[in-house]
Amino acid sequence: MQTEAGPGWMQYVLPVAFIAIVMALRWRRMSRARPLKIETLWIVPVIYLVIVGLVFAEAPPSPMGWAWSALALAVGLAAGWYRGRTMRITVDPETHTLNQKASPAAFLFLIVLVVARAAARQELGGGNPTSPAALLATDIGMAFALGLFAATRLEMALRAKRLLRESLASTFR
Repeated sequence: MQTEAGPGWMQYVLPVAFIAIVMALRWRRMSRARPLKIETLWIVPVIYLVIVGLVFAEAPPSPMGWAWSALALAVGLAAGWYRGRTMRITVDPETHTLNQKASPAAFLFLIVLVVARAAARQELGGGNPTSPAALLATDIGMAFALGLFAATRLEMALRAKRLLRESLASTFR
């Protein structure tokens, strides 16, 4: 007689290892300033909006799921605005090029979000990724992420434009 084993330890180790590798690579890149192109900040939120729209169209949430998703979107917008504020943006005074550098606070904020989402999904779904609770957690997470991505980039774009205007104005005084 064969018994079915419970969830294996690899089910937990592989996602943690993957997240650790991705975060380690991000930590390395984070220490360097990178060019900031205002004109491309809209791309990630629009791509993610399309993905979320397709997922919600394929399997629409229940009315309560829509309410939770709307709340998650609002919380994501607030969290994204905060995350955007923590990004360091500088303007080269000679060339007027914009540079960005992620702050350790923004990075740690992302780690907390990833861990919280994984824990909530596991806890709500009882280990079954297709349970209604796990699907709801996924919908909520996707709505939150959409708000986070959109608000982060919007805040950065608005601040970068202001900094660039101020830099150009000081040059011509």
